[in-house]
Amino acid sequence: QVQLVESGGGLVQAGGSLRLSCAASGIIFSINAMGWYRQPPGKQRELVARITSGGTTNYADSVKGRFTISRDNAKNTVYLQMNSLKPEDTAVYYCTSTLRGYSYWGQGTQVTVSS
Repeated sequence: QVQLVESGGGLVQAGGSLRLSCAASGIIFSINAMGWYRQPPGKQRELVARITSGGTTNYADSVKGRFTISRDNAKNTVYLQMNSLKPEDTAVYYCTSTLRGYSYWGQGTQVTVSS
């Protein structure tokens, strides 16, 4: 059974930082691409960042220079370091794993940035 469990969300003031974690089980973590998506209130889900099995990363333009995605294959965990947070970063953040075009999703963690 595949499980992706996010943690680290919460309430933070604008300009602050949070680090999200996603612990994976039931998959061969090292060969999966991992990603973070978010869904702001009343809006569609959007890609935030992703990292391939080889460590290549890409980011949404809105978070470049502020967010960093990383992975620890020994711990089956992917991270999202979020710095210089803005109120518009408020959203539910979801972790994904993808292999051969098939994705699993976590349950999401709420991030709220106050102005």
